[in-house]
Amino acid sequence: MLTSTLRPDSSSTASRTAEAREVNDDAKAVHDADGLPLPRRCLAVAAILGAGVLVVLDGAIANIALPNIAQQLQARSADAVWVITAYQLAVVMFLLPASAVGESFGYRRVFAGGVALFTAASVLCALAPSLPWLVAARCLQGLGSAAVMPLGLALLRFTYPRRLLARSIAWNALAVAAASASGPTLGAFILSVASWPWLFAVNLPIGLLVLAACAGLPSPARSVRRIDGWSIALNAVMFASFVLGSDRLVAQPLHGGALLVLSAACMVLLVRREMPKAAPLIPLDLLRVHSFRISVIASVCCFTGQMAGLVALPFYIQHELGQSAVMAGLLMTPWPLAVMLAAPLSARLAQRVPSAWLCAAGSACFASGLALCALWPLHGSPAVPIAAFTSLAGLGFGFFQTPNNQNMLLSAPKERSGAAGGAQGTARLTGLTLGSLLMSLMFELPPSHSAVHWGLAIAALAALAGSAASLLRSSARDRAV
Repeated sequence: MLTSTLRPDSSSTASRTAEAREVNDDAKAVHDADGLPLPRRCLAVAAILGAGVLVVLDGAIANIALPNIAQQLQARSADAVWVITAYQLAVVMFLLPASAVGESFGYRRVFAGGVALFTAASVLCALAPSLPWLVAARCLQGLGSAAVMPLGLALLRFTYPRRLLARSIAWNALAVAAASASGPTLGAFILSVASWPWLFAVNLPIGLLVLAACAGLPSPARSVRRIDGWSIALNAVMFASFVLGSDRLVAQPLHGGALLVLSAACMVLLVRREMPKAAPLIPLDLLRVHSFRISVIASVCCFTGQMAGLVALPFYIQHELGQSAVMAGLLMTPWPLAVMLAAPLSARLAQRVPSAWLCAAGSACFASGLALCALWPLHGSPAVPIAAFTSLAGLGFGFFQTPNNQNMLLSAPKERSGAAGGAQGTARLTGLTLGSLLMSLMFELPPSHSAVHWGLAIAALAALAGSAASLLRSSARDRAV
């Protein structure tokens, strides 16, 4: 009797356990339904990360070839800088339009088109017989990159299930940091065995492999919107005037100021034109969302600090500490390596800690590393403290970047993921421009010997402002999934 009495209870318990397991499996299946199945997901991730590494690596290795390009193409060094400037201008001018085009014509189609354009332009760069040809080809590369950068982030949201989004953003940050860190070394190696055109020719096989992997990308539904040519033109002039005006403000105040006024005028006209639209070119609809707006502000602040710090540190290490250029590079290498280490760790922490707190702590750590570089009295051998300080800055930036980017993506409706990716890229480029402008001002103001210390201090304050901004969106519900 006892046995027969226990059997129904045991059977009932097993039944309830099976039902609970089935419910959990169903819940997980629903939770994962917004991502791709695993085999195809791997192919999509290879395309997204491969394209990101392609465009970042190309930008990192091109800088080191400028002296060789100027010499072989018989151009002035000042003119050769346009190889870099043309690329950056094209990216910043067409980042938001590329996001809008992606929403209208399909993320996968526009992303793959950007990879194809970038790869074809790389071939044109390798074949360039003159500097104007090379500059024009670099503009085309920038157009392709403008499509790859924001839409890659948007496609990650449709590739991974929501619960794994932080991890995917972390891997993306890890790949970008690795490409940035290895770019100068790889460029120097290529130049040691071949001429500068091979820096661009190596993009061809990589680009073709990425294009093949694009077949695995998701194809989200397109939005019904009309592409406004006038808005795209105003956006391009606004950002071009801002970048060029910022660059000329110190050396040519009148010219630079006029360009900045033109940029402000274009911004006013663009905002008035786009304000009534449900899906504006400038993501005004997303900027009305408190969490999204705060994340954009924090991103601008931290990237301003990053650029100011990366410009100031080589001058500090070489001119004030008397170290060689090679040693300066070695002492700054811990920065991107620390970002690579922090990115996957921050993705795991973002599942347990409110993202606002994680961003605030990361940017505060970033500010501390910069402040220590500016204020710590260095005597004798500076290698150990400088390496420790740059590692601290890199760790802080890595812990800030992943949850902040995740919050920007998740704060936007899924159909506006392209606009969110474009806003993230625009915030990054705006911060980088402001950081370089601040350092230009520091070098122009007397006394010049203290410029790097003031620059590092301002970089630390900008990162601290990013920490304060992140705390503004802190709440009990602000948790990364």
